[in-house]
Amino acid sequence: MSPEAVWLKPGQVAERAGVAVSTLHYYESLGLIRSRRTAGGRREYRRDTLRLVAFIRASQTLGISLKQIKDALDQLPRDTPPTKRDWARLAREWREDLSARIERLTALRDNLANCIGCGCLSLTACPYTNPADRLGREGPGARRLTTPNE
Repeated sequence: MSPEAVWLKPGQVAERAGVAVSTLHYYESLGLIRSRRTAGGRREYRRDTLRLVAFIRASQTLGISLKQIKDALDQLPRDTPPTKRDWARLAREWREDLSARIERLTALRDNLANCIGCGCLSLTACPYTNPADRLGREGPGARRLTTPNE
């Protein structure tokens, strides 16, 4: 890591990022972020760790797993802060997945609203969304909300 970088103490990063110091340690244990140790053995984080933590938190709110987040972060440079081009490449790679998530959430919203509005509360007997329990014969789980490759 570059010695010219601005280094922050864990408490500074945690406060600015809106997370607990233990969250930083957890992210570090998973390889999502990195720190260096001072001569006294204390952690210090590069200032651009703030952007990484923001990315991790935003991704988690979208339902993206920590493994997927790590895979994405592993594509970014580690010794220098990621550039705008690096972030744009990552965004392009996630675009299809995010679009699929949006479609599934839209389907959930629309189907849930129909079922609540109907009032029958029975997906096995509903003549509108699941006549003769057609979906039950296709297998377990939320058949309308999953994609074939899941």
